[in-house]
Amino acid sequence: MTRITLSGVTKTYRGRRPVTALDGVDMEIADHALVAVLGASGCGKTTMLRLIAGFERPDAGTITIGDEVVASPGRYVPPERRHVGIVPQEGALFPHLDVSANIRFALHARRGGVADRRVGELLELVGLQGYGKRRPHELSGGQQQRVALARALAPNPAVVLLDEPFTALDVSLRNRLRLDVAQVLHDAGATALMVTHDPEEALVMADHVAVMRSGRIEQFAARREIYLRPANEAVARILGDVVAVAGVADGTTANTAFGPVGLRESAHGPVRVLVRPEQVVLSSDTATKAVVDEVQFNGHDGLVMLTSVPTGPAGDPAIDPADHAAQAVARWSAIALPEVGAIVGVRIDGDALLAVSETSR
Repeated sequence: MTRITLSGVTKTYRGRRPVTALDGVDMEIADHALVAVLGASGCGKTTMLRLIAGFERPDAGTITIGDEVVASPGRYVPPERRHVGIVPQEGALFPHLDVSANIRFALHARRGGVADRRVGELLELVGLQGYGKRRPHELSGGQQQRVALARALAPNPAVVLLDEPFTALDVSLRNRLRLDVAQVLHDAGATALMVTHDPEEALVMADHVAVMRSGRIEQFAARREIYLRPANEAVARILGDVVAVAGVADGTTANTAFGPVGLRESAHGPVRVLVRPEQVVLSSDTATKAVVDEVQFNGHDGLVMLTSVPTGPAGDPAIDPADHAAQAVARWSAIALPEVGAIVGVRIDGDALLAVSETSR
């Protein structure tokens, strides 16, 4: 069993202005799991990867791979003894070696037929049968990343670390390859950690997602839970688009200019209700109306900017009068986008991600 456990891990880069990259990080990655660490540049995610790999040492805390402590105040295991495979951003293949030789390079102790069989198994695993004699320059970017993954898996590492492996690829190739890579890692039974700044990539590939900000893990949870039940507003916004609508909470419901919204936790008084754009539904069977201010066409879908149309008296106590002209954004099918200026029915489906109290602001 190969778990990765970080306990109180801290790393500060010294200099004229010291920077704390990791600040007491605790995290446990289960055996055979694929975990994504998501965050903006400078949040500490790449530092975490380098500490697990052994390229740097933590200032405090403990890192354990399987049953072995690989980094602690009194112990340091060098990278070559950690049984960790690395998939870098751009493959980093040896240009003078063919595909088979690039993979075989990771099989230091294996020779002859044993190595050849392992290379053949890996080429089949990553879908590159018949490509063994090609040089890196004869491969597409996606094929090069597959070779890099095969090389990382070659010695049967305990852990595979992926450092933003699709950054250099175009969007269509990236979208296809990430599912293939996740499947390969699953088929290989690997325990894997990937760092990325792309929330879609994290949610599509990983079993669990850790959101990092300023050297700390804000939340670590299953991908569906972290998307629909973020721990705070910062996590919600890192994971995707957020629509904030003012309202008044009364227990587990908030009344807004776009209708009632369910709350996961009881609240009372003025709140900002946070939902995803896909929860804002255009519907002809609701009395709540809005005017279409703008439409952003994205091909497969579009964003519809809306301003509510008051339907009740200005003194209605259920809705703050200031929000009688509230705004929202709906994500809607490209084949059914309304025209600018149209009056449409609107409702908000599902519970709010969060209800942020306005009385404490």
